[in-house]
Amino acid sequence: MKKITLLLLMLLSGTGVFAQGMFALFNRSEDFFKLLEEGKFTDAQNYFDPTLKDKVKIEELQKLWSDLRTNLGEFELADPVKSKTEGEYFTVTVEAKFARATQAFLLAYNKEEKMVGFFLQPKSNAAVYLNPAYANPALYTEKNISVNTPGHELAAVLTVPAEGTNFPMVVLVHGSGPSDMDETMGPNKPFKDLAAGLAAKGIASIRYVKRTMVYAGEFSGVFTVKEETIDDAAAALKIALQTPGVDKKQVYILGHSLGGMLAPRIAALVPETKGIILAAAPARKMVDILIEQNQYLYDHSKDTTAQTKAQLDFALKALEQGRINQLGQLKADSVILGLPASYWVDLNQYNQVEAAQKLNKRILVIQGEQDFQVGVKDYEIWKAALDKKKNATLKLYPDLNHLLSSQVEKGDLRQYDSPSSVSETFINDIVAWIKGG
Repeated sequence: MKKITLLLLMLLSGTGVFAQGMFALFNRSEDFFKLLEEGKFTDAQNYFDPTLKDKVKIEELQKLWSDLRTNLGEFELADPVKSKTEGEYFTVTVEAKFARATQAFLLAYNKEEKMVGFFLQPKSNAAVYLNPAYANPALYTEKNISVNTPGHELAAVLTVPAEGTNFPMVVLVHGSGPSDMDETMGPNKPFKDLAAGLAAKGIASIRYVKRTMVYAGEFSGVFTVKEETIDDAAAALKIALQTPGVDKKQVYILGHSLGGMLAPRIAALVPETKGIILAAAPARKMVDILIEQNQYLYDHSKDTTAQTKAQLDFALKALEQGRINQLGQLKADSVILGLPASYWVDLNQYNQVEAAQKLNKRILVIQGEQDFQVGVKDYEIWKAALDKKKNATLKLYPDLNHLLSSQVEKGDLRQYDSPSSVSETFINDIVAWIKGG
């Protein structure tokens, strides 16, 4: 039963860990493939550690690249998609896109940022990301940047419209758990879709790797959502306000799930923020959300055995431990449901609905009826609290799931294994709302 319980918390235990210097390694990996495409094989080989130079000669590198282009077509781009530590080495997975296919590579680096391994990855049977039709690269440009706070550097991408100036800007803030800058879930990349869709219609964005993925080792002791989400979102907003070409009076937060829950709190810290977009944002306490998720997944599974029901009852009882709002006799680092007591106390003392009511900023609340993670009940709470406020707009979509894509049913976790793009209708509505303000 544990495999289908604690859905949001489960995401915090991911094994992908980014090295602190991964921003540089991403750029280095992209540059390596550019050299191959330019035919500068000697320069490319100089990226290798001496041990790898002895194994992969220049002629072999040239033949490999020639064979790839013959079999897969013209090279288009190299996209570093993830990284992790492997003992004393750092690995970067790069998806090299050619005209007829994509080939994944695994690049291994030592601490001196020299390549000690260069491997072609076998083809996977898993579904792959589908570029949405509205993502027209001719309409926008992307630039690698970083979001920095003391002791932390997070790789980020600035996406801007190809033409014009004085454009609005949106900072994308993740949901729960470790996440890359695209908020990748299986073959789905909601933040990548949003960035492309918004930029194609004249709105810039910043998206960044979440700190819990880059610095996972820091999240084994005392921490709260401040360290998990808020500090980095505030830093990204400050970058947005300083980006040339941005209308500094039109900078917004788009918070997804937990990011939406925290958006009112983040906006209060950065007064220049024009407004917040709450996408599938919980209005209730996190424990209530988790209980509802587990009950739904149990009902949806149609497993009525006594053993499964007992496991559900155990999970629901365990979740009640997360309701604490004071430490009392507990130590701040006491672990409750995989998180420190400090985390639960901080989150339970925060009322996102009241925080939104106090905001003198534009607010857009959006929710999908096919979302089994954050339900319509939360939308109704937001609506009751904000519907009469002139600065608030709310919309319920009958077809959207938690990843903001159109679906014919709620489904379960298996739905995330199939590629589906963020709804273009949803993106158009965001664009209209921003430009209407």
